Amino acid sequence: MGSLPGVRIWGCGSYVPDRVVTNEDLAALGCDSEWIVRRTGILERRHATADQATSDLCYEAAVRCLADASVSVDEVDLILVATITPDHFTPSTACHLQKRLGAFAAAMDLSAACAGFVYALATGAQFVAAGNAKRVLVVGADLMSRTIDPNDKKTYPLFGDGAGAVLIGPDDSRCPDDGGVEQADADGPSGILSYQLGSEGCGGEMLCIPAGGTRLPLTEGALREGLQYMKMDGRNVFKWAVRVFDESAKDVLAAAQVNAEELALVIMHQANQRIIDSAVSDLGVPKDRVFVNLDRYGNTSGASIPLAMDEAIRAGRIKRGDYVLLCGFGSGLAWGTALLRF
Repeated sequence: MGSLPGVRIWGCGSYVPDRVVTNEDLAALGCDSEWIVRRTGILERRHATADQATSDLCYEAAVRCLADASVSVDEVDLILVATITPDHFTPSTACHLQKRLGAFAAAMDLSAACAGFVYALATGAQFVAAGNAKRVLVVGADLMSRTIDPNDKKTYPLFGDGAGAVLIGPDDSRCPDDGGVEQADADGPSGILSYQLGSEGCGGEMLCIPAGGTRLPLTEGALREGLQYMKMDGRNVFKWAVRVFDESAKDVLAAAQVNAEELALVIMHQANQRIIDSAVSDLGVPKDRVFVNLDRYGNTSGASIPLAMDEAIRAGRIKRGDYVLLCGFGSGLAWGTALLRF
């Protein structure tokens, strides 16, 4: 648990590939369109083209974010990329992004899967709060279509590709543009009023890619067995996700002395509509205060929260002074929950 007041989101940006893959497109693989909608709420997702890598999506989202904040790339002094689908094991995807942007900045990746963006946001905010950075570009991006076995009819339809970015800095710094966020009464501190990062590594086998690392190299035998693809215990991940959101959300709200009724918007990791419905029902938040774009993008892992945040801001769903609750949860098992005041 912790808090990082006075760290402001200056701008947002997002990008998804042009290729739309509908449930009907997956029928050729033997996937049942009605089952997908009934079990997940997903209607379509985006898939990157063969020549697109994670850093390409990061770049597009980052450029839009910097334009939104009216900040030039030479003002950025730290770049953080939350991803589990890097271009390469090394160098980092953040370094690829730094090079393409032409930024003069430190750059590093964070790997916390679907919780990765909140982890990266909290990390970047620590640098800002400590006075060691003033303009931190935080990107969440994943090409999940590359990690899923096309022959796995229950898992393959769930995931998509995308990227989202935010620029954060001190609240008292120059910020000529409000990043599309509508003005409102904003008395009181902005920033991350309360956050919680956590992990339950004992459940790591419930959501993992077995082969490709130093524990199990990507041999011909591993490839034949499909161990390069993600394996998921969907039923138990579902139960865990609902529980961890309920517990962490209540902890974070209590630490900030904010009631659930005061939340303007909840932006959860876009994994499954049933998880979202169950989780927010336990918290007592009305459905109209929960932002969902899962139906159009599927589960984009580290990209899902910043992608949803960018869309929510552009839709006028977030105003200055609003309380917004973020929660990412997934492989690790890891989670990150944060209460922001815009």
